[in-house]
Amino acid sequence: MQFSKFFLIMKDILHKKAILALIITFLYAHSAMALSVKHHFDVFVGIFNAAETDFEYKISPSQYSVNSNVYTKGLFDTLYPFEAQYATSGRIIANKMQTENYSYKSQSRFNTRTKNIIYDKNGTPIKSISTKNNKKREKKIAISANNSNTTDLQSVVATVVRQYNQNKTCHTMQKVFDGKRRYNVIFEDLGSEELPQTEVSQYFGKAIKCAMRIDRLQEKGDDALWKMTSQHPIYFWIMTDKDSGAPFIARVNAGDTPLGEMIVYTTKVEVKK
Repeated sequence: MQFSKFFLIMKDILHKKAILALIITFLYAHSAMALSVKHHFDVFVGIFNAAETDFEYKISPSQYSVNSNVYTKGLFDTLYPFEAQYATSGRIIANKMQTENYSYKSQSRFNTRTKNIIYDKNGTPIKSISTKNNKKREKKIAISANNSNTTDLQSVVATVVRQYNQNKTCHTMQKVFDGKRRYNVIFEDLGSEELPQTEVSQYFGKAIKCAMRIDRLQEKGDDALWKMTSQHPIYFWIMTDKDSGAPFIARVNAGDTPLGEMIVYTTKVEVKK
């Protein structure tokens, strides 16, 4: 395989892992109290232990935040070193998540990228600030009725968290606008399933299976998120922590990649109330 082709494959896989980091924020939600959760998991692509991800999710009756990190490891880190950090924070107003801040930073072998989205007091994105190797670009986001009642992807997952805690189902649809494109994120509850035991993770047994799909709304794009369609969902399994009683993601299957099936295994869960 030519190195240039391998580079493109790795880029696609790592963008997909970034999406998984957001999905894993679907961990805990006790709406009546403040809760902080740090989650650790390993990402396997085919036979390769390709990356580690950690994140911390915090939620209280009036505020929420999500911070996640992705790091390549082993052979993947040698051939395509990559790391990324994501941060979202906002308020909970009238039982609705309202984004206040979103930021992203990534580092590959050759490029450093950042992105910040600025929101108004109603949670509507009004400006995007991005950099590539210190070259800055600011873009004003045009005011449009299509942008109202939308949110960012991490806030979508936080919303689903609270719904699952209240109704014990992950079935919902949320509108997302990332400052550039609009799409719907659709979560479907597939019922109970037995999660098989594995040497990689200590979590197995009865779990709730859910699917996440992206409806692209006929818009175009060339990144990994845009390659996810309603015909190619990401599946994840929810279990309950024995000590705290809080729900958590035990496993994720993101489907096939050019290097094999991508599966995410939860290795450790830390809960603080």
